[in-house]
Amino acid sequence: MEKPLQHLNNEGDINLGSQRRLWNDQISDQKTREYLHRDAEVFLHQTLSSPCLHTIEKAEGCYIFDTEGKAYLDFHGNNVHHVGYGNPKVKQRIMAQMDTLPFCPRRYTNATAIELAEKLVARSMGSLSRVLFAPGGSLAMGMALKLARAATGRYKTISMFDAFHGASLDMISIGGEAVFRKNAGPLLAGTHHVPPADPGQCPFHCETTCNLQCAKYIEYILEKEGDIAAVIAETVRSTPYIPPPEYWKTIRNACDKHGALLILDEIPHGMGRTGSFFTFQQYDVVPDMVVIGKSLGGGIMPLAALLAREALNDFIKDKSIGHYTHEKSPVACAAGLAVLEVLEEQSLISEARVKGEYMMQKLLELKQKHKIVYDVRGLGLLLGVELRHENGDRAEAIAEKVMYSCLGEGLNFKISMGNILTLTPPLVIDKAQIDKAVDILENAFLALKV
Repeated sequence: MEKPLQHLNNEGDINLGSQRRLWNDQISDQKTREYLHRDAEVFLHQTLSSPCLHTIEKAEGCYIFDTEGKAYLDFHGNNVHHVGYGNPKVKQRIMAQMDTLPFCPRRYTNATAIELAEKLVARSMGSLSRVLFAPGGSLAMGMALKLARAATGRYKTISMFDAFHGASLDMISIGGEAVFRKNAGPLLAGTHHVPPADPGQCPFHCETTCNLQCAKYIEYILEKEGDIAAVIAETVRSTPYIPPPEYWKTIRNACDKHGALLILDEIPHGMGRTGSFFTFQQYDVVPDMVVIGKSLGGGIMPLAALLAREALNDFIKDKSIGHYTHEKSPVACAAGLAVLEVLEEQSLISEARVKGEYMMQKLLELKQKHKIVYDVRGLGLLLGVELRHENGDRAEAIAEKVMYSCLGEGLNFKISMGNILTLTPPLVIDKAQIDKAVDILENAFLALKV
């Protein structure tokens, strides 16, 4: 069984840093090693994805389980796991729907899709009254972009550096992560990028508190260009960056003044993660469009939704901006309805605020003890721990060591921007599990003496 490990340790394989190779060296389970080898042999290799880190065999509640039966608290989950893995109500609704209407051909409708759309409109208090579904977030964002072009007659956009809106060609043009844009060839024209509301890396020198110069810069571009179709951004960046209260009001007013639409991407954190159903509701603004996804399918079905203002409906009556085979999937929409019921029945959105405050306090205590922790920030159960050296440099190597140490102790999360431990637990997490996760983090810091 040495060949699989040799293959995985090949220096030429992308995505295999020194800590990753050490992690692979510790895998002794033959079935796991064989799966990793077979995966590496059959899938295209791409950074951030394949060759794979590990093999999981089961997912339930807040946990994923590897092929040896080891449990990991999952504070990553690609943000699909708001209501926990394998939620009984979600599975029940899916199976019941499969027994009656497993698929709805295009040009037909079904009660399940209509009901989900109506409930999402109601969650926006009717301010966003038109809906389109798609099988994924990138596709839904693409629909939003096409609708903005149709409504304004313009094609230019403003979006953020470091943002992620999907991996399709149009969305990497809008997005701002270099790893996706690099060597991709010609991208969409007219995609202006601006700094996000991140005081830690602000070119406007706002230091520790955002002074809204980044928002005013957006207005400057809107005025100078004069023909921007839309400002496209994540309401809060999943890293996370949390803009100050007046940030979105400033941009909303600027868009209105210069005839641009405001499109907010809440695919990872909408549906309650930040403590409100739509994150924009905490900023007292209403976008022209918002996109949600990931958790909408209950961690089982791929499903995303575009919600738009009523006035935008008039611009596409002779156009098709979606036209996806599974546009009104009754099975996926059944999962979405179940998710909404679970969120309400278990008060998970208000609980996200309470649990988020509790976890934030625990993480701030870590910050007081460990000098490597530069910042702790978050909103609800979207939290980040940024690691920097005393000279201000990003502590990327330390972050990687912390992640693998925590993984070894049963805590899974991802690293963003190279040095931010991004923590997004299921909304069904309890305080004992939060305590356990923070203890694992602290033990990693203590072991590294940082």
